[in-house]
Amino acid sequence: MLPLMEAFYTIQGEGFHKGTAAYFIRLGGCDVGCHWCDVKESWNADLHPPTDTKTIVENAAKYSDTIVVTGGEPLTWDMAELTSLLKQKGMKTHIETSGAYPLTGTWDWICLSPKKLKKPTEAIYKKADELKIIVYNRDDFRFAEEQAAKVNDDCILYLQPEWSKRDKVIPEIVEYVMGNPRWKVSLQTHKYLNIP
Repeated sequence: MLPLMEAFYTIQGEGFHKGTAAYFIRLGGCDVGCHWCDVKESWNADLHPPTDTKTIVENAAKYSDTIVVTGGEPLTWDMAELTSLLKQKGMKTHIETSGAYPLTGTWDWICLSPKKLKKPTEAIYKKADELKIIVYNRDDFRFAEEQAAKVNDDCILYLQPEWSKRDKVIPEIVEYVMGNPRWKVSLQTHKYLNIP
């Protein structure tokens, strides 16, 4: 049983797989507590109905072969059974996580989005396929470099403007990426497309 906040079929809006059709499974529960979080309603797991993992997978199988598990913080929960059932159906498993809890489950793609309030476990850094740092203020560039120093050499590095500050920070991100071209810009394209 997992606290399912919502599940929906849409277009991945961020990072490496942006523009790709994917089925999102959003789980409730998060104690990382980012003040700019755009899904604060996910934080309290008790508000979201415990849902049978098999039911979640059966519904996912109707829509897409690419499944994105997000939250909240999905690694609050053991992801082994969910990913096992998804893989049995031949689906690609992606996760978006702060990395604050131990990595469980079998993943084809790991998007690590660390937060200053609760840093990732050391083990996840070397397994991350992409590192996504949300830029809210200039100190986030320092944090980005601190985090980038810990990931593997193949990990793709992204800087993404925090949505409410985008007009201010986008020029700063553009300048930073031009000066530090190992980084790439990630935008929340789903918000521009007005889709979930």
